[in-house]
Amino acid sequence: MTTGALARRLGVAPTTLRSWDRRYGLGPAVRPEGEHRRWTPQDVAVLEEMCRLTSAGVPPAEAARTARKWATTASRRDERDEERPAPTALPASSCSALRPGDVRLECRGLIRAATRLDAPAMSRRLTALVDTHGLVTAWDQVMVPTLHAVGRKWETTSSDRYVEAEHLLSWHVSTALRRVPAPPTTDGTPLLLACVPEEQHTLPLEALNAALSERGLPTRMFGAAVPIDALAAAVRRTGPPAIVLWSQVRGTAGPALARQLATTQWGVRGARRQPAMLLCGPGWASAPPQPGMRHPLTLHDALSTLTRLREADSTVPAN
Repeated sequence: MTTGALARRLGVAPTTLRSWDRRYGLGPAVRPEGEHRRWTPQDVAVLEEMCRLTSAGVPPAEAARTARKWATTASRRDERDEERPAPTALPASSCSALRPGDVRLECRGLIRAATRLDAPAMSRRLTALVDTHGLVTAWDQVMVPTLHAVGRKWETTSSDRYVEAEHLLSWHVSTALRRVPAPPTTDGTPLLLACVPEEQHTLPLEALNAALSERGLPTRMFGAAVPIDALAAAVRRTGPPAIVLWSQVRGTAGPALARQLATTQWGVRGARRQPAMLLCGPGWASAPPQPGMRHPLTLHDALSTLTRLREADSTVPAN
């Protein structure tokens, strides 16, 4: 493989490869005299390991030493093998907060992977974060700050550079959120989650849906831009204890639509019931307060409110 082709594959500049060769000795094993550099599959595997380590926040000099050592002991290891030990592995902890240093390390690693378009690295890191620290911690401390950081890189450039990085990162965050398994039981009435009409931003709502699933609470996730009439029909069919209506952008928030949905009833005549309404997202910030509707400001607040509503609904006898 030529240097240019290898640089495109790794998502780095050709000058970076030449710098790694000069500084750390990570050059092609065979250098034909008078010819351009050619990189063998073994050379490529070493540099992929180097990129993986630097994406994880390991300093380049240390990453180079580790990559060379790895090459001598695992020259035929599959590049997709996820069993190999990572020098920056997080300590085992269930649903625990990350230390500030670990937060910076994880965010920096994800940003580097995103700007290099290193999809496997993003997938591994996001999955490990959720498995090790729980969904809420991973979302609040790493996913949201990283998404904001990559978005700022795009906004501060004079072109559309980094748009592809933001889209790829968003996709992998969404994939990691959907990996959280749904509750094994369908007992009880599910909560309904949906975006208001015209609203396409779903990631925060996906995070809430995943966090509810992590707690064993059943949901029905309708996603982006749901017509209010269609959502009202779903309310009448399922009788949810609560509805989450998400608005990311001020222009999509519609108090009249929320009131229409809040008055939707179900149940037998004489024992009609209505859902509790949670208006979530920054789009509702400038909307006038809606009597009887809740406005949780954080993922934790929404989780606590929905958990209480779900528990209260479970004590109501069925009609």
